[in-house]
Amino acid sequence: MATAADKSKKKDESQDKSDKPRKQLLSAALIALVAAAAAGGGVWFFTQKDAQPAKDAAATKLAPAQYFALDPAFVVNLPTSYDGPRYLQVEVQLMSRDPLAIEAMKAHAPALRARLLMLFSQIQASQISDRAGREKLQAEALAEVQKVLKHETGKPYADELLFTSFVTQ
Repeated sequence: MATAADKSKKKDESQDKSDKPRKQLLSAALIALVAAAAAGGGVWFFTQKDAQPAKDAAATKLAPAQYFALDPAFVVNLPTSYDGPRYLQVEVQLMSRDPLAIEAMKAHAPALRARLLMLFSQIQASQISDRAGREKLQAEALAEVQKVLKHETGKPYADELLFTSFVTQ
């Protein structure tokens, strides 16, 4: 019986030896699987987090531009100390991507026109004789419009102010 016990003992030892590499391989595979899942989850988390603001930005950019003309054209005397009176005639359009903006602009058009008339009548002809001067006037006019709209409605509404005609004489 001793020989039979020795044979079964040897069989168990050899089985333990062959199971050990198998268990190591199984645990290594399990660790690799968990690491891959964690990496995939991390990538998904960070791409979803960054994708939301991109979607919001794309939705904002896709809103169509709406224009509101401040008719009739503005005509003002320009202050000058030489060569008689000078005039400025300018047509202005306001642009916004907010659907509520046009109604707000219509409602406050008299206040917008009054503020712009005051601004345009203070300009010297020499200040608007080149492109840089006209762009500066355009930026100042937009700031005035936004100031009025923000005061009256709580939102600046106007994204751009465009000169669609600009004549000095």
